Amino acid sequence: MTLKIEEIKAISNGEHGDLFSVLGLHTVFVDKKEKLTIRCFRPDAKSISIIPDGGKPIKLERVSDEGLFEYVFPRRKNRFTYKVEVKPYVGEEYTIDDAYRFGPQLTDFDMQLWGEGNHHHAHKFLGSHTKTVDGVAGTHFVVTAPAASKVSVIGSFNNWDGRIHGMRKYHEQGLWEIFIPHVTEGDVYKFEVKSLTNSTPFKKADPYARFSEMRPGTASKVWNSSYKWNDAKWMKARENTAHHEKPVSIYEIHPGSWKRKVGEDPGFLNYRELADDLVPYVKDLGFTHIELMPIAEHPYDPSWGYQITGYFAPTSRFGDPDDLRYFIDHCHREGIGVIVDWVPAHFTKDDHGLRRFDGTALYEHEDPRQGEHKDWGTHIFNFGRTEVQNFLISNAIYWLEEFHVDGLRVDAVASILYLDYSREDGEWVPNQYGGRENIAAIHFLRRFNEVTHEYFPGVLTFAEESTSWQGVSQPTSSGGLGFDFKWNMGWMNDTLAYMEKDPLYRKYHQDQLSFSLIYAFSEQFILPLSHDEVVHMKKSLLSKMPGDDWQKFANLRLLYTYMYGHPGKKLLFMGGEFGQWNEWTESQSIDWHLLQWETHQGVQNLVKDLNHLYQQENAMHQVDSKWEGFEWIDISDADNSLLSFIRKGKNPEDYLVFILNFTPTYHDHYKFGVPEDCEYEIILNSDSSFYGGSNSGPTVVKGEKGHWHSQSCHIIIPVPPLAGIVLKPKKPV
Repeated sequence: MTLKIEEIKAISNGEHGDLFSVLGLHTVFVDKKEKLTIRCFRPDAKSISIIPDGGKPIKLERVSDEGLFEYVFPRRKNRFTYKVEVKPYVGEEYTIDDAYRFGPQLTDFDMQLWGEGNHHHAHKFLGSHTKTVDGVAGTHFVVTAPAASKVSVIGSFNNWDGRIHGMRKYHEQGLWEIFIPHVTEGDVYKFEVKSLTNSTPFKKADPYARFSEMRPGTASKVWNSSYKWNDAKWMKARENTAHHEKPVSIYEIHPGSWKRKVGEDPGFLNYRELADDLVPYVKDLGFTHIELMPIAEHPYDPSWGYQITGYFAPTSRFGDPDDLRYFIDHCHREGIGVIVDWVPAHFTKDDHGLRRFDGTALYEHEDPRQGEHKDWGTHIFNFGRTEVQNFLISNAIYWLEEFHVDGLRVDAVASILYLDYSREDGEWVPNQYGGRENIAAIHFLRRFNEVTHEYFPGVLTFAEESTSWQGVSQPTSSGGLGFDFKWNMGWMNDTLAYMEKDPLYRKYHQDQLSFSLIYAFSEQFILPLSHDEVVHMKKSLLSKMPGDDWQKFANLRLLYTYMYGHPGKKLLFMGGEFGQWNEWTESQSIDWHLLQWETHQGVQNLVKDLNHLYQQENAMHQVDSKWEGFEWIDISDADNSLLSFIRKGKNPEDYLVFILNFTPTYHDHYKFGVPEDCEYEIILNSDSSFYGGSNSGPTVVKGEKGHWHSQSCHIIIPVPPLAGIVLKPKKPV
């Protein structure tokens, strides 16, 4: 026996933090003579022999009851390769390769980038990766846990025993690694972590796992993709798309509740079924993009995916990662882009997740005034740590690279930017300059946008940012955050507040509709009517509308017409396209049965026509972020709650006139200014019977010379109640 009794006990008890220094082949001195020894630890083994390549089996001596075996070669011997033959107490004899005969697998380049916080592809070496080393197939595991005293890989391949596969530590980088032969795709595993502050080891899912067990299971899975993409044409065209001048109309969905299988619990459609059912539906309605609420692995369905444990693992609720690839590929082949909600603002406190991963606040802050979201019961990332920067930037790259995602919508950006977000005095820690801005987070967001756009031209980033922070969608080179688009939360709040008012009182609040044009061109905006507006007792969009049922539907159609005429790209949450009555819940499908009624069909018809009109008419999308694309006709008739404006394309001859009546009053002859004395065709009337309206209003109207509303010409036109109409000049062909 060449080990001290203390080391034998440490190995046997699972407390030895450097098993590579004692297990496998090692040079030892016995009676001052240099010799070679081999040691193996197998708790299930009755006896162990090693089989040197080209040699005969050599039986090892048991040196502990717990399963430590050793053999000292009688004469000096060079190192050699070998296999381990195990005769277990129970079951058949088996032969394996010893994990402790393989040397380090990490490259100096990876470790340098990791240490700098500049590793944009950390997912390619952290986590679990099948590979072949010295002709032996297995899986290479790497994890960061700088404060851990020991980390082991546990799984079905070692009876979840943390004593067997303790990892090698790289102290300067805080990384741990081990190559385990024979572990292959589909095997489940966790990391068992022992820290200096905890006497009991704790079990963690792999932060970089690419697949996970279905909840309530929490283990990670070894996974390889075998998917062959068929979207090269889409990906090439995407690189050169000027999205700010193109129509962007987004259908936001929660994959678990868009549609469910009847009679099954939970009845989720898998990714491939969604491809077959959702994509043609979205294409027919004319949306350009699908936005998926978070699809990274999460333990709790009612979190909607916003409290994540597996940032690199598409949730197993809807299939495996290649099923998701199929869904996105299918979208691309049908001309639909895919945006994914990305959540770097916070993470769940579940014990198997990132929380106190190595016994310390590795991903979060130690101080709860910095590291805890009390509103959501989650932890905040410590954006100043290199481990966090590597983790999150690599995660963004992973979704764009591995899944061909077209855009990332960053959730809760305001909570990232401000140290005092949703906190009272004394509950937050100022930055080094005494301010409330999170300087490390600002640097992170800018770096995120720079890196993603550098690697993937044509990919879009969206900020759900609810404050007046300046330059969210401005380039980082000019001091901005670098996002492509910002959600226009001000427009959403003001518009819905106005629409919820009884039309009798709207005349006192017309500024709520006009105010958004004061700042409409300060950012590149998305106009969102998202899931956040139809949950938590806020009512559905249809239920928010005032009046009887007829007025509710008319108001909703008017809201959509106004939204599509207003500068900015568009987003609508599922169910809104046909006027769902109920609030959304993640626990069931949206109310598809409503489409048996003509009123709901009418709303759906309107959304479809608005989308197609939005794509066809340059005036509705080409100049979204400059005053040159918009001109008020009349903003002053608050008594009648009427608004009118012109939308313009790059070509001055390319324009549309929008007239919006926000009361149920019918105006038989109303005079509006227009640019020309030509004929105007009514190309959309939200009061059409096709949409469920009263079918009042003209189809064509003739412009006349004579100044009105600062225009050189005018029209006299009947205006339908609670309706929006869109006029297009008829020009000679």
